[in-house]
Amino acid sequence: WPVVDRKVYDVSRFSKHHPGGSRVISHYAGQDATDAFVAFHNDKALVTKYLKSLLIGELAPDQPSFEPNKTKSLLEDFRELRCAIQKMGLLRPNYIFFFLIFLHLLVLDAASWLVVWYFGISLVPFLVGMAFFTTAQIQMGWFPHDLGHCSVFRKPKWNRLLQIVVINILKGLPASWWNHLHNQHHAKPNCFHKDPDLNIHPLLFSLGKTLSMEV
Repeated sequence: WPVVDRKVYDVSRFSKHHPGGSRVISHYAGQDATDAFVAFHNDKALVTKYLKSLLIGELAPDQPSFEPNKTKSLLEDFRELRCAIQKMGLLRPNYIFFFLIFLHLLVLDAASWLVVWYFGISLVPFLVGMAFFTTAQIQMGWFPHDLGHCSVFRKPKWNRLLQIVVINILKGLPASWWNHLHNQHHAKPNCFHKDPDLNIHPLLFSLGKTLSMEV
């Protein structure tokens, strides 16, 4: 039962059909999910329509609509800042910018192969081609990040489609795997057992007293 804007929803059955995955929404069971809900859903009107059938109640007036480990004043300041940023239009994408990003990825990727194809596989052409290819691959890791967050196009399906082209075809990684893990990371950043980026902690990263003691 997550809470959004002080309203309580039963998503027990819906979680299996949640487009962002059942694990993401289950991380907020019994918690306030207002800020995560706002961050993950661009089309609030559409999602709110589906939420109506899941509504089971509302918080009592004396119940706080934030987690006990969070400071109310900081949370209110954050929400005010987010509203100000949206009103200023700072979250609106620049399509020319993203087009040039995609174009330079294709140019770098093509250049890496053309250098080797035209000049052969001697040391210098190989190193030049490898530099082009490495730069393209690194940049391809960031462009799909914005696409995965549906931050480029207004319609999620266009973001997903281009993300598949860049990650699956150009980079050779499954977009579904990236979305499944990365959505959880942003839903519960640095929360042990919930943020997949921390799952390798016991094996590789054992620094820091707090996390080590929790483990």
